[in-house]
Amino acid sequence: MARKAAPEINAGSMADIAFLLLIFFLVTTTMDVDTGITRKLPPPVEDNVEDIIVKDRNILKVLINSHDRLLIDGKPGDISMLKRIAIDFMAIHPNDASYPEYKPKFIEELGLEMDMSQGIISLKNDRGTSYEMYITVQNELASAFHEMKDELSMRLFGLKYDQLIDENKINGINSAIPVRISEAEPEDIGGK
Repeated sequence: MARKAAPEINAGSMADIAFLLLIFFLVTTTMDVDTGITRKLPPPVEDNVEDIIVKDRNILKVLINSHDRLLIDGKPGDISMLKRIAIDFMAIHPNDASYPEYKPKFIEELGLEMDMSQGIISLKNDRGTSYEMYITVQNELASAFHEMKDELSMRLFGLKYDQLIDENKINGINSAIPVRISEAEPEDIGGK
C-alpha cells in the first residue's frame, strides 16, 4: 500500500508573524513610571569636613513613630497642623528667641536684600512608619515651602510661583526660600 505524503505547513512566514506580534505588544504596552518626591539632594560631604553645629532654636524636630503618630518639637501633633507649624517656624519673627535666627542676605537674582530664616526642619521616622504616612509628611512639608514661595512671588511680582516664566525670578525665589529639610536615617525610635 502506498503512503500518502503528509502536507507540509509553510513555516517561512512564522518568524515574521512572531516578530510583528512582539513589536505590537512592545508598542502598545504601557510601563508604570515610579513617581517620587522631587528633591534636590545636597552634594556629598567630604571626609575632612567638620560637623556643623546648629543651635537648637533653629531646628524644628518632626518625629514619626511606628504607629504613624507625629511628635513636633517634643509635643504630639497632627498631620493637619504640620504645614501651618512649618510655615510659622520658617517665618521671620524679630526679637523672639523661641523662633529661628535670621540673617540678611542679598539675593542677586532679585536685586534686593532680604532677611532669611536660619531654620531647618529635621525629619526622623521609625523603621515601622508606614510609607503612606512618610509620603504624607513629605507632602505637607513640601507644600509649606511651596506656599511660602507663592506668597513671596505674589508680593514681589503679583504672580504665583508656578506662574513665573523668567528663570531669574524663579532662581531668586528659590534662593530667598531654600527648602531646608534635614532627613535622618530611619531607626527604632519607639512606638508609644
